[in-house]
Amino acid sequence: MFEDFRNKTQQEDGMIFPSNIYRKIVLQPAYDEAKKNFLTIMLQINIAHLKMLEEQGLVKKDEAKQIGIALKKIDLNYYRLEDYSPQYEDLFFRIENKLIELAGDIAGNLHIGRSRNDMGIAIYRMTLRKKLLLLMRELLTLRDDLIAAAEEHIDTIMIGYTHTQQAQPTTFAHYLKAVIDQLERDFERMQHVYKTVNRSSMGAAALTTTGFNISRERMRELLAFDDIIENAWDAVAGADYIAEAASIVQLAALNLGRTSQDFLLWATQEFNAFTLASPYVQISSIMPQKRNPVSIEHTRSLLSAVVGDASTVLQMVHNTPFGDIVDTEDDMQPYLWRAIDRLIGIYKLFGSLVVTMDVNKKKLKNRAENSFANVTELADTLVRSEGISFRQAHSIVSKCIKVLLAHGEESLASLTWGLANTQSKLITGKELTISEEDFYKTLKPESFVGVRTLLGGPAPATMKTALERSKLNAHDFYEWIRLKESSIMEAEKELAAFLEEWNQ
Repeated sequence: MFEDFRNKTQQEDGMIFPSNIYRKIVLQPAYDEAKKNFLTIMLQINIAHLKMLEEQGLVKKDEAKQIGIALKKIDLNYYRLEDYSPQYEDLFFRIENKLIELAGDIAGNLHIGRSRNDMGIAIYRMTLRKKLLLLMRELLTLRDDLIAAAEEHIDTIMIGYTHTQQAQPTTFAHYLKAVIDQLERDFERMQHVYKTVNRSSMGAAALTTTGFNISRERMRELLAFDDIIENAWDAVAGADYIAEAASIVQLAALNLGRTSQDFLLWATQEFNAFTLASPYVQISSIMPQKRNPVSIEHTRSLLSAVVGDASTVLQMVHNTPFGDIVDTEDDMQPYLWRAIDRLIGIYKLFGSLVVTMDVNKKKLKNRAENSFANVTELADTLVRSEGISFRQAHSIVSKCIKVLLAHGEESLASLTWGLANTQSKLITGKELTISEEDFYKTLKPESFVGVRTLLGGPAPATMKTALERSKLNAHDFYEWIRLKESSIMEAEKELAAFLEEWNQ
């Protein structure tokens, strides 16, 4: 009976490596990702390693030229279109085989002092650093959009919420500035993870470096890495660079997800805080009145997908051995790439919908005026005008609200100086000294916002200053990205020049 199962499996799956099922679920997907992401980087590493070997005297100049000519003949587009072939285990061996075919056995010397291990990690890190820079640039674009929207809404009064309940009057700009500051922290975390990622593994070889006199420092320089992973074991085994990146991407998605949840709630007809532009809503197939905010719904949903993909990365690292393992390599990398690519798209979408939506300023202001959200400032004002403790002032205002609620009133529009005076006499034994004019002025949400001029408050002048600082910071952030991108581009130009020199 067992032999029947064995024979059936061998007939279906083959008798030599790779088995059909292994090829289908492991090698083919890995090859597809490699040919899409790694071909150019693999060529660059080959050029850099060949140049370093030539400079170190480990490959003669004429041999370097011979291998360089072969490298020039590699048609990357051909390999981008070609399907996986079981004749070669992976893309690395397929390219190496082609180089030997073009240059002869001497091309085998290109592998002096290196392994697929240190080369593979370098490829992953070089791929990830570019994706991180794209993500960071798109984050800054979203941040620019939110700054512009905040400047437009410095005077847009709205109610701020705590515990999902009406709390205090503020402005839409004040809310957006909080999101802007959170994005800034996301950016700074990405800067830190970029530093972790952009370190060279080249020269670690399989695990213990090599007996050949290669130059790890020169490889770092040629490939535009900022640093070297010193310990060779760490270089091929340390997966914390991708785990850190996944954690930062996950946190960025969680942060924006909370804002998207607010926006989805505010898009309801009951809140009616804003109206999305037509390109960002869908109609109902049966209900003519519907304007479904699908762009925000998909934003929230896709951010959850980013969190899930990032979590998969962390779970794949969990309890793995500290060594060269496939868990942290071909199988894991695509989850982080997908998370980053999705987050880039979400940043684009969210920025677009914010700058094109119409905020219902009148509705938001009326809601603030016809609520009890302004009573904190009344209590503060009574402390200043009456010389009483805040607890006494709090008690006066609280008693007033209870009286209004008992009479079915639901806003400060019904709160009179007389009612407050009555409660003051009951609680402090003294009549109010504040004038009725100043009393009623205190009840206005504009007054509440206007007096909050402290750093971080919503007062218009304070908010303008804060947004100006954010715009100044943006210049430094963009410059940081530009310098990193420039370093990579200059290195790529230099490598291309070396290839041309060998082919002259």
